[in-house]
Amino acid sequence: MTGADNPPSFRLAYVPGVTPAKWVRIWRERLPAIPLDLLPVAAADAADVLRDGGADAGFLRLPADRTDLSAIPLYTETTVVVVPKDHLVTAAEEVAAGDLADEIVLHPLDDTLAWETLPGRPAKERPATTADAIELVAAGVGLLVVPQSLARLHHRRDLTYRPVTDAPQSRVALSWREDATTDLVEQFIGIVRGRTVNSTRGRPAPAPAKDKRGDDKGGSRRTPAAGKQAGKPARKTAGKTAGKTAGKAVGKSAGKNPRGGSGAARGAKRGRPRRRS
Repeated sequence: MTGADNPPSFRLAYVPGVTPAKWVRIWRERLPAIPLDLLPVAAADAADVLRDGGADAGFLRLPADRTDLSAIPLYTETTVVVVPKDHLVTAAEEVAAGDLADEIVLHPLDDTLAWETLPGRPAKERPATTADAIELVAAGVGLLVVPQSLARLHHRRDLTYRPVTDAPQSRVALSWREDATTDLVEQFIGIVRGRTVNSTRGRPAPAPAKDKRGDDKGGSRRTPAAGKQAGKPARKTAGKTAGKTAGKAVGKSAGKNPRGGSGAARGAKRGRPRRRS
């Protein structure tokens, strides 16, 4: 089959808790002819999916193995502890890791937080996934510390969460293979970074527009038209001539009018009759 029979598409991987809907919508508005396929992946598998070519780009959590991968960190999430609604932790607006010292804190195998020392007391077994750990919290087995987006993703009416002030945090990044920075990858990077549709990043610059005479648009501004040069002195001469003519006309009219100006006043004084005694 030829390339025309297989139109290009863009494959985007994303880990649990990340919501790519906004960027996907912008892609479909700007590039409606190029399908964007979403690929949900486990957090632990995201980097390998990109290396193996399973996706053109993806949203993953840092820290992660970034060998041969480029990454743009986008935002850092708040870390929270998930607890039953009637737990004592809910009495505070936020807690520290030390406040969980007497609690069993579950540590699932897909945890992405870079702990130096795990808080609380460990459970007998590690849950396989965060979803499994949430079920155990609801059953009263222990508590769970996760990025806030995962607490929202696995929301239950009988559970709530509080921020943990001194816990490690998870950063979400857009990542792709260093040797596979294609034009479509550049397009998606631009969308995520908020570039406008008219951005020239990764595209050839357009040639300067020309007017009907074949000159650049700015040519007429650099060289004033001949008509404008001739017009300036003409306007000055006309103004002076009109001013002189009007002045003479006014002066003559004032002198001839016996009822106006100084001439009229002098004439009235000489012609006043004397009163008889």
